[in-house]
Amino acid sequence: MKLLENKVAIVTGGGSGFGKAMSLLYVEEGAKVVVSDIDESKAMDTVNEIRSKGGDAVFVKADVGRPEDNENLVKEAVETYGRLDIAFNNAGIGGASALIGDYPINAWDKIIQINLSSVFYGMHYQIPQMLKNGGGVIVNMSSILGQVGFAGAAGYVAAKHGVVGLTKNVALEYGQKGIRANAVGPGFVETHLTHNLTDDKEQYDFLVSKHPMGRLGYVDEVVDLVLWLSSDRASFCNGGYYPVDGGYLAK
Repeated sequence: MKLLENKVAIVTGGGSGFGKAMSLLYVEEGAKVVVSDIDESKAMDTVNEIRSKGGDAVFVKADVGRPEDNENLVKEAVETYGRLDIAFNNAGIGGASALIGDYPINAWDKIIQINLSSVFYGMHYQIPQMLKNGGGVIVNMSSILGQVGFAGAAGYVAAKHGVVGLTKNVALEYGQKGIRANAVGPGFVETHLTHNLTDDKEQYDFLVSKHPMGRLGYVDEVVDLVLWLSSDRASFCNGGYYPVDGGYLAK
């Protein structure tokens, strides 16, 4: 039997990177997936790839920074598949790069909205629906920067720290009601965000040097952990922060 047989999962940011890989992996393990993204074209590429392999997925457009879009996402999942078992709150942006004294206020507001408030909005609507099923699993995408600082990335650091705190609170508030929530903290990984740095060899090499393994991570190395946390194999894991960082935090 597959790990997630007959489960229904929501994936935000499902058009690329971790979200796309996780959508494909969830389906491979038996789940039906609601693929959400603000970019319809990319998300439909994910859905079409899933369907071409015989999987079951639908697309729901959502701006996760809007509470009403998160509410509608859960509503559409239930109308389509009848329930909600898993939520991977993954959508996010890199945000501005500036020292705190120079950090644009509008850039701060945007990254907090998309990287932190969105996780609260998502869980705010996901949890009541999961309770109707008798429980569920939430995996929130944090970062190594949810544990340490990084000069020039105050907005991102603050948001990802906040995600870890929210995740802990879900564990405290709903652990006895059948809901588990955990946060994953990747190191710097080869995604579209880091690909933008490949033309700047000095910056790229600097990021590599932060990881004792001497390389950046790969998407598959992260989503395999998300899959495990989403499954019953992680049934006693709740409120945790799980790094997958090539030793970044060991320094």
